[in-house]
Amino acid sequence: MALFSDPFSGNAPLWNNGPSPGCHYDFPRANTNAVARPSGFITRSQQPITTTTSVLAMKFDGGIVMTADTLGSYGSLARFPSCTRIVNVNKNILIGVSGDYADFQYLKDIVQQKIIDEDCMDDGFKLKPKSLHCWLTRVLYNRRSKFDPLWNDYVVAGIQDGVPFLGGVNMLGAAYTDDHVATGSGAFIALPLMRTALEKKPKMTQQEATDVLVKCMEILYYRDGRSLNKFEIGTITATGVEISEPKTFIGNFDAITRY
Repeated sequence: MALFSDPFSGNAPLWNNGPSPGCHYDFPRANTNAVARPSGFITRSQQPITTTTSVLAMKFDGGIVMTADTLGSYGSLARFPSCTRIVNVNKNILIGVSGDYADFQYLKDIVQQKIIDEDCMDDGFKLKPKSLHCWLTRVLYNRRSKFDPLWNDYVVAGIQDGVPFLGGVNMLGAAYTDDHVATGSGAFIALPLMRTALEKKPKMTQQEATDVLVKCMEILYYRDGRSLNKFEIGTITATGVEISEPKTFIGNFDAITRY
């Protein structure tokens, strides 16, 4: 059988949408699989596909601790169990993200390229957490204004001028700073617990803050159908950033009524 059909026979080529013999290939044919709307505009995916859930972060005396599980959900299917979502931007910044994982990967590549460009300039200046927080606000608001949003909520943690900084930015570009930040279901379930813990002891130690977040992750595992009992913990202090290997816990569903 011939590799290609006769271009003059009227039969479709074996390589559908590929080049016909003797013709130029219009690479990369970006619109081949796009859907044309009656308006004439070309549209692609406008909604999250592989999604992630809560990110939790809170300040302690001298730094910030952040945690997030590693599940990527394909609709209601727990499809990807190893989607890490806490990123060490530089020695002063740690970010966590919830929402669409592909949009997160896209923006993470841009941020990492910014860091590479700064290193190449070698002028002694490094990206600061407040600057990254402001930049994310502008980027997400710009995409929202074009009706093509990045479906993510970001948590930015860092040390600037020796002071811990913690802020959040949602997919609409709305930004805020606080001593405790939570995204996804954690904003409804875990945030009150974090707030109560900080009210009881405003100056927690690193271990105490970590224990609070681990307990919150356990409760989210009980209450949030898109969460997982596998999570990672990121910590930033004046000495630098540390992200743990993924940890797991064994849930006790008999104790759900206590929370």
